[in-house]
Amino acid sequence: MSRLTIVGVQWGDEGKGKMTDYLAQKSDVVVRYQGGNNAGHTITFGGQRYALQSIPSGIFSPKIKNVMANGMVINPKAVLDELQKLREMGITDYQLFISDRASVVMPYHIELDGAYESLKKGSVIGTTNKGIGPAYADKYNRTGIRIGDLLHKEYLRERLDDAISMVNIQMRVLRRKRYNLHTLCEEYAEYGRLLSPYICDTSRLLYDEVKKDSRILFEGAQGVMLCIEHGTYPFVTSSSPATISVPLGTGIPPKYIDHSLGICKAYNTRVGSGVFPTEITNSTAYYIRDRGNEYGTVTGRPRRIGFLDTVALRHACRISGIDSLAVMLFDVLSGISELRICTHYELNNKQIDYVPSTIYEYEKCKPIYMNMPVWSEDISACRSFDELPENAKYYLKKIEELTDTPISYVSVGPDREQTIEVKKLNL
Repeated sequence: MSRLTIVGVQWGDEGKGKMTDYLAQKSDVVVRYQGGNNAGHTITFGGQRYALQSIPSGIFSPKIKNVMANGMVINPKAVLDELQKLREMGITDYQLFISDRASVVMPYHIELDGAYESLKKGSVIGTTNKGIGPAYADKYNRTGIRIGDLLHKEYLRERLDDAISMVNIQMRVLRRKRYNLHTLCEEYAEYGRLLSPYICDTSRLLYDEVKKDSRILFEGAQGVMLCIEHGTYPFVTSSSPATISVPLGTGIPPKYIDHSLGICKAYNTRVGSGVFPTEITNSTAYYIRDRGNEYGTVTGRPRRIGFLDTVALRHACRISGIDSLAVMLFDVLSGISELRICTHYELNNKQIDYVPSTIYEYEKCKPIYMNMPVWSEDISACRSFDELPENAKYYLKKIEELTDTPISYVSVGPDREQTIEVKKLNL
C-alpha cells in the first residue's frame, strides 16, 4: 500500500494534522489536494505545537516532499508568512512544491468574502473570511489568477485587468474599496518571484513518484460533512474534501489510490453555522471543550460540541469510500459523566438512518441515542487496544459496528507516540 488518503469524516477539525504527521514519518510525499488557509491543523513536534494552515504536514521532515497541488486555492502572502514563521522556529530544511495550476486567493476575494457574508439575512455560513469561496467562484467562472501566472508579469497584468474590471463594479455596488491594476500586478509578481523556487507542474512530479512506487500521503482539509456536494449545504466549504477529489485536485488517476483513512473524533464538533443534530450545551459540552481544547485553529472561535453522530459518520464514510477509521481525542472522554452515541434520527415521527439532502428536513431531525457506559481511567499512556478499559473498548467496537468500518488507529493524546495501532496498515 503506497498511496494513502486522509479524509476528515465529520465537520472538520477531526485531528487530521496529527494523523498526517504520524503517518508522514513512513511517507516520501505529503500532498494537500483542496482547500486553502481556511483550514488549520495543529501538530506537536519536538515538544512544541505548530499551527499550519496551507503548508502540508510533512514540512518538518527534510526527507519528505510536500506538495500544494492544483486543487488548492493559495494565498501567496499567507504561504510566505507561514514559511517565515517556520524559519523563526528553526524549521529551514524542507522540500516544498507548489502547483503552477493552483488558483490564487487575491485580496479582493477576502474583501468580497466578508461583504457577501454581511449581506446575508438567514443563512450566514460562518466563513473564516479567508477569501476561499470567492476564489473558487472565480476559478469556475474562468476569471481567476493561477500560481503560474505570477511568474509572467505581462500576462499577469492582462489577467488582472480583466478580473479587476469586474471586481471593481462589485466593489462600487457594495461601497467597498476599489483595486488598482498596477499596484496588484507589482505586488503579486513579487510574490511569484519569491515563490518561484517552489513552483512547478506538481502533477508530473506526483506521477513520477507513483511510477517510483513512492509512499504518498494525500492530506484533505475540512471534512466530508462540509463537502460542497454531499455536506450540509449551504453550510459547507467551497470544495470537496472527499477521496474523489484527490484525482481532480492532484492529477493522479483514481486507480493509484490504495487506501482511504477516515479521521473522526470520538465525539462531534462544528465551527460556525449549520445544522448539528447532536449538539449539546450543558456541563458535558464544557467538559469536552475544556479537555479537548475545542477552539478553532484559524479563528479561535469556541467549537460547538455534540455527542458522536454515527448517522452522519456512516454517510461520510460511504460518500468517501472509507476503508478504515482513526478515532481521535479518545482520551478526552475519560472521566465524562454521561456518554451517548446517536444511532438514528427521528424525522416527522419516523426513524431514519440517513442524512436528508435539504437543511429544511435536516433541521427537523432529532437524534435517537444509545446510552454508553463511561470510564474514569486515564488512557493517555495506553499503547495497545488491550490496555484500554473495557468500557472504552466497547465504545470503539460500537463505532465499528454502527459505521460498518474497521478502526485502524486510536489517538489518546497529542503526541505521535500517543497513538494506538489497532489494525496495521501496510504502508
